[in-house]
Amino acid sequence: MDFTFTEEQRAAVEAARAVFADVAPDGVPSPALTPGAVADDFDRPLWAKLAASDLLGLVLAEEHGGAGLDAVALCLVLREAAKVLARVPLLEHCATAMAVQAHGSPELAAALLPAAGRGTLVLTAAAHGRSGHDPAELAVIARREGETWILEGTQTAVPWAHGADWIAVPAHTGGGEAVLALVPRGAEGLALAEQVSTSGERLAELALDGVRVAGTHLIETPGAWERLRQLLATGTCALALGLGENVLTMTSGYTAKREQFGFPVATFQAVAVQAADRYIDLRAMEATLWQAAWRLDAATGGAGGPLPVSGDVAVAKIWASEGVRRVVQTAQHLHGGFGADTDYPLHRYHAWAKQLELQLGPAAAHEEALGDLLAAHPLA
Repeated sequence: MDFTFTEEQRAAVEAARAVFADVAPDGVPSPALTPGAVADDFDRPLWAKLAASDLLGLVLAEEHGGAGLDAVALCLVLREAAKVLARVPLLEHCATAMAVQAHGSPELAAALLPAAGRGTLVLTAAAHGRSGHDPAELAVIARREGETWILEGTQTAVPWAHGADWIAVPAHTGGGEAVLALVPRGAEGLALAEQVSTSGERLAELALDGVRVAGTHLIETPGAWERLRQLLATGTCALALGLGENVLTMTSGYTAKREQFGFPVATFQAVAVQAADRYIDLRAMEATLWQAAWRLDAATGGAGGPLPVSGDVAVAKIWASEGVRRVVQTAQHLHGGFGADTDYPLHRYHAWAKQLELQLGPAAAHEEALGDLLAAHPLA
């Protein structure tokens, strides 16, 4: 088996590194010192640079102006974005575009995807349901009325919704089927209430009161919402990995310079052992991430495994949630009081790590889902 990345995937990483090279993680006020959101909108200048580098169309087919790459390539770019805490809806935008491309009507794809690839149209997804614990598709009900659909319900903690043009909203039809509706932010009957993430970013609670959606803007394909949810969860793992890797690099640099009793603290056995443990966490996060991303891509080609793809995604999210938490906690410990200094960026990474740990379910929720899968698919 060949575990190396393709030339196209490596090129995407190089392009991402060039775009993110000048991004400062402390470019906005500290979430620890800001009572509300750190900014009203995402980083539009950075978004324009991503568009100019063709990274927003990375996963789109050539017919829509994209590069035709896969989930692995997207995760590679997300990994680089998290190292600098890039404040852009890259994950939600690209994952939603992939869902529209794979399952949407030709009319919907033509209306959204070319502009999405150019960055002139921004997509996001509602994936947390009413509370963040219940399935998101159960939070909204969709009923057909002639050639249109009517949406009623609430979705909470929708990332970047205030700056997005279209929002992918999962819903149920009352008969157990999950559908995915693409709703414009200015749709009649759609109201956005202010929420703020742990990392200080602006979220929105969506209240849908009789929102009408054209039939061509609603995706009824079985499994379309589940596929989007898995993409979002796997992308969150990629963000956690990139964040954790940068935090460990920061910690290595600090402990190599910080002296105690006349020696760098990095030479102390207790410090070296803790750093080594966190390195092992990161390598486990990386291995499970690429397994999940590869299974997502391979599933479209019919490749199977002992468990459904959701099992690999659950394992990746368990490691990402637990691993990134341990990495930032150890980093804070090894930095001492300096780690809590709001003039130093480590506390920002800690806040983002906590958001990523809980986003789309903490480790315990995915452990429960994995247990259900193992019970339903006993391994020989």
